[in-house]
Amino acid sequence: MTRERVAIRPRASEPGALIAIVDRARRRGFSRFVLPESVAPSSVGDVRVVWERDGRLYERAEGAGLVPTRVGSEPALRSAVESTPPGGTLLLEWTGDRVIPLENAIAARGRRFFLWVLARHPGEVPAALGALEHGADLVIVEVDRPEQVDQLEGVVDGSLPSRLEWSTAPIQTVGPAGLGDRVIVDTTSILRAEEGLLVGSAAAFLFHVASEAAGSQFSRPRPFRVNAGAAHSYVLMADGSTRYLVELAPGDAVLIADPAGSSRAARVGRIKVERRPLILVTADDAGVPRTIFLQEAESVRLTTENGPVPTTALAAGPRARGVRLPAARHLGQAVEEAIEER
Repeated sequence: MTRERVAIRPRASEPGALIAIVDRARRRGFSRFVLPESVAPSSVGDVRVVWERDGRLYERAEGAGLVPTRVGSEPALRSAVESTPPGGTLLLEWTGDRVIPLENAIAARGRRFFLWVLARHPGEVPAALGALEHGADLVIVEVDRPEQVDQLEGVVDGSLPSRLEWSTAPIQTVGPAGLGDRVIVDTTSILRAEEGLLVGSAAAFLFHVASEAAGSQFSRPRPFRVNAGAAHSYVLMADGSTRYLVELAPGDAVLIADPAGSSRAARVGRIKVERRPLILVTADDAGVPRTIFLQEAESVRLTTENGPVPTTALAAGPRARGVRLPAARHLGQAVEEAIEER
């Protein structure tokens, strides 16, 4: 889900209140808006605007404009889809059910035309963006006040980090670290065996901890889960910030990464904090020791140059896979300052 497929439609009666919504949304990374034709373009800055006039929406000055098609039944939906010409745009407004009808519309239209939908409030946006994994091409959401922009931001994933600097670090030592509070992260997504979270004791180098999609001889695969490490550890979020593992909460968007290069966002479903035997892994990152504390168990795997390895089989020698990041952090955000983490 990205902000690029969301257009905010301010419903404020006063021009000043409307501009306040636009300004707040721009600061939150939104760039598409549906605005009354009376609004001066210079007052909203460099954004993409669909103009509204007499109940019609116009992407360009010319053309007939779009009128929302109100749909509350299967025959009405079928008629709307069948009457939309190839290359055109269908704008849907639901009068009843909204999720299954949208899935049906996406399946029926194929790639013949563009599909836009109206959302009455921010809470309807995720389902509209994610229906049948693809969602609508554009979701127009009504926002009554600037504070609702914050709510919208909370349900729409931001842009993923544009580039991850993958690296390897030779494992120097592996040894017992006593009992500690380790954090399991259960996501709301199914992860592949090669996917996992980026975790570590220092933000400058985060190790790749693989999911439990492979399972073990005595435990079933749990492809939604990453046994991520000790409570104090940093974890990389979907927006590029870091969080302590123990601070994660249901609904948070974490970055799911594959050392082959792909990454995506996944939501936290729950975390489980339990005291378990830990091991301390130390790796040499260009002369700087980097550490991670992990539970000692066959189902917990740290990714090396040879693939994910159970922590019960880890030993010095192989190179651990991980990501380099700016070391200095303030409330999870990268900042420019001198820092040394040990």
